[in-house]
Amino acid sequence: MISGILWRAVLVAIALVTIGVQADRQTRRTPALAQKVPELFRSAAQMPVAAYALAGDDPSYALAEAERLVRRRPLPAEHLRVLAQAQFAARQIDESALSIQYAAQRGWRDPLAQESMLRLALAAGNAPEAARRYAALFLRRDTEDALLEELGPPVLEEAGGEGRQTLIEIVGGGDRWHNQFLHRGARVMPPDAFVEIVNATTANGVRYECPLLEQVERNVRTRDESSATQLARIIEDQC
Repeated sequence: MISGILWRAVLVAIALVTIGVQADRQTRRTPALAQKVPELFRSAAQMPVAAYALAGDDPSYALAEAERLVRRRPLPAEHLRVLAQAQFAARQIDESALSIQYAAQRGWRDPLAQESMLRLALAAGNAPEAARRYAALFLRRDTEDALLEELGPPVLEEAGGEGRQTLIEIVGGGDRWHNQFLHRGARVMPPDAFVEIVNATTANGVRYECPLLEQVERNVRTRDESSATQLARIIEDQC
């Protein structure tokens, strides 16, 4: 009798745990269900819970949920970034700056972390670090061109400066994304900076596709005649 009751209780407990775990997993596809997942079972569900809290008007609640998120799943960079945003909203400025640095170190693919680090680097006068973060954003296809256009001038403003030199090294060492650099760089980078990078990398041995160079030269010409003329000379030398 007692053993039967215990056995049924165990089955009920297993069923409840299974339901909780499955509900948590389902939030990966349906984030709106996150709030309905019992707190004990929140793993994947904690991210949307923290995100919803961050979008609300209670900074203390958002911070508590973000801290809970990082305690439960400390490795993803996105979680540290949510914590940094919650800390900033709660006026924990120093803690927020530290958290966003950790987030950017762990996740080069998190665009918000990279943008935050880029702006921090600019504020600190660290042009090489800002350029590295700019490159990380540049390589993401989902980064909006408008953001790259906004950030390009402060990162690449100085002719021959550290920002441009860092991009020259990165572009020169990345054979697989030369075409992406030409296509997108001609659209979003300051024209003179773009041409300087093309010129320097070509001098260092990079060989771009001539038809593509000719195409981007026409694009650059619509933005800046002088830069396009310099690019035309580079094309003559290479092609």
